[in-house]
Amino acid sequence: MNTSVLVDAHHHLWDLAQRPQPWLDDPGVASIRRTFTPDDLRSTATHPIAGRRLGGSVVVQCVAEVAETADLLALAEQEPLIRAVVGWADLTSPAIGDVLDQLQAGPGGGYLRSLRHLVQSETDPDWLQHPDVERGLRAARDRGLRYDVLVRDHQLDQAIRLAERFPDLPQVLDHAGKPDLARQDIADWEHGIRRLAAHPHVVCKVSGLITEADHTHWTTDDIRPAWDVLVSAFGPQRLMFGSDWPVANLAGGWNRWAATVDELLTGWSESDIDALLAGTATAFYGLTPVAGEVDATARTS
Repeated sequence: MNTSVLVDAHHHLWDLAQRPQPWLDDPGVASIRRTFTPDDLRSTATHPIAGRRLGGSVVVQCVAEVAETADLLALAEQEPLIRAVVGWADLTSPAIGDVLDQLQAGPGGGYLRSLRHLVQSETDPDWLQHPDVERGLRAARDRGLRYDVLVRDHQLDQAIRLAERFPDLPQVLDHAGKPDLARQDIADWEHGIRRLAAHPHVVCKVSGLITEADHTHWTTDDIRPAWDVLVSAFGPQRLMFGSDWPVANLAGGWNRWAATVDELLTGWSESDIDALLAGTATAFYGLTPVAGEVDATARTS
């Protein structure tokens, strides 16, 4: 059995007593309207994938508040499971550089590896190409940060233009661009994915797929068409596993998603498994390998 570490490259944490999460007011997410801690993740994430058990993670922002990012950075400094933070800062602000400098200089600031904005909620089809947004992205790039791209399938053109205009900014597509798996309407999504994957500095998170499928009735066969496109387009060396926990609880949870990935990895080589389960995330986010894990940064840089 492989004893190498499994990295969850995309999960969330929130303490409702410390910081409200207004998006949880939606009746559709009532089942996850409670506090989730690192200990909750440990106790939940018990299913191994290809013989690997969870040993490191990347925690990702939920709300558009710098204070939440500061909270997550301080938590990362105290919590050994968290190995990087994807935070939020207002890319449109003229003060973006100062804000990033303050975050990086504050408690746990060294764990800030990437920024994310909920572009999926922006109605402007050119939001990522706004001059002020691009100024903010340059500020992030100049401070050694990456960018997590959160768009829906119909917004992939924005992500493609971002990749074209910022070839020196490492980018990762969150949740594989959210294909419509509930209706199995993925032809346009596939076209966009293949265009985006043509840019070698862009990688992709295999995450969030089960919540794009029918929450109650999805099966591995519902996930496989999108999985096959991602493997074909990006290749295993540019894919990373993410759970999107606890949002994943809406459609089966961490362990069911892990079991599905384990099944989908059948027949894969050990090197490809290593890339998807640890190597790509380690290289992209500049994670420090822990005991039992290959230094993927050195191998793939």
